[in-house]
Amino acid sequence: MTSHSDGPAPRPAIQDPVARATSPGTGQIPAAGFAALIPELSVTNLEESLRFWCGFLGFEVAYDRPAARFAFLNRGAVQVMLCERNGRWEPADMRRPFGRGINLQITVERIAPILGALTKAGWPLYEEPTEAWYRTGDREGGQREFLVQDPDGYLLRFAEGLGTRPVTQSG
Repeated sequence: MTSHSDGPAPRPAIQDPVARATSPGTGQIPAAGFAALIPELSVTNLEESLRFWCGFLGFEVAYDRPAARFAFLNRGAVQVMLCERNGRWEPADMRRPFGRGINLQITVERIAPILGALTKAGWPLYEEPTEAWYRTGDREGGQREFLVQDPDGYLLRFAEGLGTRPVTQSG
């Protein structure tokens, strides 16, 4: 894993909520618009998180507000927001790993390029790639999946589809 102290200390973020929301930035709304559910992850160091999410996982910054320490990312139809911790919207003590009790499944065309980037960077996997079949009614949907933690410990499950098949076991 990477160090949590790479590079210079980030500039302090704007604290006023209105000023944060209206601070200047770059980019624009994703061409397909906004998804109905977009997780916003509180991160310790935005630059470190962007290196991970964009450099290893293939996300792109759709738009950002640097003075607010905020970035909106997308990868195909997947959207996620990253915001450097500022003490707002933290209902409990924040300790790593963040996001305990949740994993975010991200469906991609192929997991191989992501695995290659993580391996090249020496980034550890939480769970090695496996084939999993999940029952939905009278069918099973298959996917090849693996899990990895981001710099703050959020658990991410990347999956590529393997198709469907009839249920193989009654239950």
